[in-house]
Amino acid sequence: MKSATPLLGFCAYGSGIGKTTLLASLIPELVAAGLKVSVIKHAHHTFDIDQPGKDSYRLRKAGAVQMLLGSKKRWALMTELPNSREEPSLAELLLLVDTSLVDLIVVEGFKSAPISKIEIYRPSLGKPLLAESDPHIIAIASDGAVVSGLPVLDLNKPAAIAQFVLQWLKQKESS
Repeated sequence: MKSATPLLGFCAYGSGIGKTTLLASLIPELVAAGLKVSVIKHAHHTFDIDQPGKDSYRLRKAGAVQMLLGSKKRWALMTELPNSREEPSLAELLLLVDTSLVDLIVVEGFKSAPISKIEIYRPSLGKPLLAESDPHIIAIASDGAVVSGLPVLDLNKPAAIAQFVLQWLKQKESS
């Protein structure tokens, strides 16, 4: 998958493993290092970003296909996909990101996407290691011992993971 802005995925065998928790502590470290970061997050279910009772929610529920909400601080666009039987692909969602604003696009989920990824792995859960069958995984962030030929990062040390990401970005820029 090609993108002018580097893409780095964070994946795990299932949900509830800690991807969002890691990213919530990793992104501030990357921002403190001077990076501008966007996130594309996969959702397995219907979701709402606005709340019942808000004007935008009422108008979308009234039948608006798109609802664009803007203020001096931010804007958000909700698009309904009522006839869609498939989830949008990562490639389709990438087209919606303004890459001129960012240095790195972090992708949460989309574990089968052919992009560089860090796997979040908790040995205590007894799930298989995705890195054994996914050549796009470049490192494993774990809270326990892992036997792998890949770098193993301490899941509980987001600053160290941020340093790994910064080194990875430098390598991408020089190649």
